[in-house]
Amino acid sequence: MRGLGHGADANRTADPVSSRAVSGAATVAVVVCLVAGLAGAVQAAVMGRFGERIGVVEALAFASLVTTAITLATLVAVRQSLGGIAEGIRSPVWMWSAGLMSAFIVFAIALGPPRIGTTTTIALVIAGNLVMAAIVDQFGLFGLERIGMTPVRIAGIVLLAVGAGLTLYRP
Repeated sequence: MRGLGHGADANRTADPVSSRAVSGAATVAVVVCLVAGLAGAVQAAVMGRFGERIGVVEALAFASLVTTAITLATLVAVRQSLGGIAEGIRSPVWMWSAGLMSAFIVFAIALGPPRIGTTTTIALVIAGNLVMAAIVDQFGLFGLERIGMTPVRIAGIVLLAVGAGLTLYRP
């Protein structure tokens, strides 16, 4: 298990513009991430309406129950065991923050769309994601590979932040 800032790869810096070919696993990851992005926008719209109907916190709780049921069923189907849950409990507590972050993200997307629109909600979430992801990459936080900032990456973050800000404008 790699902890915060530990592991053989924690201090390695990657070249963000690599000439190596994209592996099949990387291609699958790209496609899954793109589809997740599409699903996230639909999720925001649906959670916004659900939050209006039953309350934001109630919608968050219900969505969490559905997610728990689906993921437990998937875990049993794939692994034929719930043993991974026990391993999670024995993991460092800082790793549990992923669950807290998930709850906060779902709360935000249940709160945002009826008030600021789905586009603005997603734009702000993505802008925040990108800024924090750049910090994680830059410093190799959580035992991940270091990927330095480049002028192109900085320009992308700035442009996305400007774009997110522009979505707040309503004619």
